[in-house]
Amino acid sequence: MRIISGSARGTKLFTLDGENTRPTLDRVKEPLFNIINFNLQDAMVLDLFAGTGALGLEALSRGAKKAAFCDRNFEAIQVIKRNVDKTRFKEKSIIIKKDFANALEILQNDGYKFDVIFLDPPYKTDYICESLNLILKNNLTCTGALIVAETDEPERVINQISTLNIEIYDTRKYGRAYLLFIKV
Repeated sequence: MRIISGSARGTKLFTLDGENTRPTLDRVKEPLFNIINFNLQDAMVLDLFAGTGALGLEALSRGAKKAAFCDRNFEAIQVIKRNVDKTRFKEKSIIIKKDFANALEILQNDGYKFDVIFLDPPYKTDYICESLNLILKNNLTCTGALIVAETDEPERVINQISTLNIEIYDTRKYGRAYLLFIKV
């Protein structure tokens, strides 16, 4: 896994060991960032369920102003810290070791609002719907914010979030993974 483009282009990232993780593959990450590239300049980015931090780091490499990385897993946080150091983005990074609900509460209490949010939770959970509800309830988005959610069950997730005040404006399939592009 590596940074694809921008100031940290080519940097090989540390990864998590084990089968409990599912990092966003380069074959998904590259088209994702080609689609949202114009949304990244000077953006505030939230990488919720960050894992290795690859999505937030790619955003920083492409011109985002700051990124918040949130994960509840101790090993994931250690890998994120190593990747932040390796890419030299420490000054632009906020790292929170909490579950998504508590992390969102901390960010809301600290007054953060985000232009771009990545939601890449474990598959077969309701975390996309739950986190979107909290993001909207806590007013964590800037006007016109973009949220990208990764799932392997797009129909179920779309059905769960259909009553929210959001617009799913695009869906892309890459192998097993589906990306939902959401405007707030």
